[in-house]
Amino acid sequence: MIDTHCHLNFDAYDADRDDVLMRAAQAGVSQVINPGVDLLSSQAAIDLARQYPAVFAAVGVHPNSSADFSPEVVGSLKALAKTDKVVAIGEIGLDYYWDKSPKLAQYAAFEAQLALAAQLELPVIIHNREASEDVMAVLESWATNLPSSLKDRPGVLHSFSASQSIAARALAIGFCLGFTGPVTFKNADELRSVALSTPLDRILVETDGPFLTPVPYRGKRNEPAYIPYIVDRVANLKPLSSEDVARCTTDNAVRLFRLPQ
Repeated sequence: MIDTHCHLNFDAYDADRDDVLMRAAQAGVSQVINPGVDLLSSQAAIDLARQYPAVFAAVGVHPNSSADFSPEVVGSLKALAKTDKVVAIGEIGLDYYWDKSPKLAQYAAFEAQLALAAQLELPVIIHNREASEDVMAVLESWATNLPSSLKDRPGVLHSFSASQSIAARALAIGFCLGFTGPVTFKNADELRSVALSTPLDRILVETDGPFLTPVPYRGKRNEPAYIPYIVDRVANLKPLSSEDVARCTTDNAVRLFRLPQ
């Protein structure tokens, strides 16, 4: 299994990061992708990828960090993205829930980083919070002019929580959907309906650690070792064996991010 989104560089893991990765391996999670949310965390993700064989990095500026985005930031991201073990641009997107960056700044950062991803032929990790229509409008435009290497692997809508119609639009332009702990929550029937209708070859499993911890550990810090709970819930929905879902979602992650096996 592969955890395609965990913020291992966050200070929530400072006290026991080695143990977190050991528990992940013991749980059958062989690789973890650590996305950046700004330049500093992107560099930190790269540093962790250098330190731990199982960790890979993505670099990007989160919409909540985009107020001071500039061409100089793009240049810095480009240099970081050319580093060994960087497998994606992310996490990037739009966030209308928090009021931390003006919408125009979010748009500018989003579109500049999408352009960088296309230039470098790297998939994107998309953050969308209460901005589905605008996120999809930007992605649908971007997807019309991708290099051939990205046509069938443009990226993932991470921690998917939008509607069935948004899922259909994302799938139509080649995106994967990332499912996190909420798929196990009691009140998440709509999200489970989306997971049920999503083709298995477009599903990724992710923790978004340290957030969104699945049942039965909801309310505690999340970590990659909890990926099997998400796999089991998706398997129960399909219904398929957990082994089949684990194998297929691993294959999907390897294909999207071109991970070594």
